[in-house]
Amino acid sequence: MQDTTFNEIADLALRYTGQAFKASKAYLMEARLSTISRREGFATLDDLAHCLRARPNPRFEKEIAAALTGKLTGFFGDRDLLERIVTHALPERLKQSKTGRLRVWCAGVSTGEEAYSLALRLSELTDTALASAEIEIIATDISDDCLATAKAGTYGHFEVQKGLSIHRLMKNFMRLESGQWEISQALRAPVTFKPHNLIEEAGGLGHFDIILCRNVLSDMTPNMRTKAAGHIAAQLLPGGLMFSSSTETLTGLVEGLNPSRDVRAAYARNGNDGAVEAA
Repeated sequence: MQDTTFNEIADLALRYTGQAFKASKAYLMEARLSTISRREGFATLDDLAHCLRARPNPRFEKEIAAALTGKLTGFFGDRDLLERIVTHALPERLKQSKTGRLRVWCAGVSTGEEAYSLALRLSELTDTALASAEIEIIATDISDDCLATAKAGTYGHFEVQKGLSIHRLMKNFMRLESGQWEISQALRAPVTFKPHNLIEEAGGLGHFDIILCRNVLSDMTPNMRTKAAGHIAAQLLPGGLMFSSSTETLTGLVEGLNPSRDVRAAYARNGNDGAVEAA
């Protein structure tokens, strides 16, 4: 790949998703764009870049930028975090709710495993207050391909065997003739998948009691990370909690969002109606 090609595609990723690509990660760029290159008949990324210059196409550019984003996900990828959410964070929010309704946002959800893991874990809580609560899970991603996979709810054997026990797999999935596993309609029902770019405002999604944004912000430039964190936190209800991965921190990114005193590795919005904004 020529240096000019790398720079052009890296700039495209930055403009559309805020993602920063270093020259040392050129191999990662080639790997993530290999499917698109084969589909379009490009022998190299130099050919792809030439096409972008010759025939500018915003829709195609967005698809390329989305393909370049990280896809680190899996069923029950962080079991401890999931347990903190279902055994403490959500029950506490339910106590404060006047309607018995709770909303959760899984931001940058990729192919949906995180959202479905939460739905699955909630379905197992048959003897708690959460069992009778109305819990809506909104899951978003910039990639149309990822959202299509998530909405279909079908996964290969490699995906399901990484984080699911045999008991959970057999109880909640059906084996298809293709060899893939399809998640049950009961677990798909509470999850709604929508397209959203995290560097854009998210007011149309509404407000949430819990927000998960894991393994996404760390790939962005500092300025874009701050911008995205501000947009996400703005949708958090007063007293709500936001969770990142164990390798990420939100400290200092958003005014009005601080480490929770009660829930480990969570960030709480101030328990008032004060606004939150990028720091």
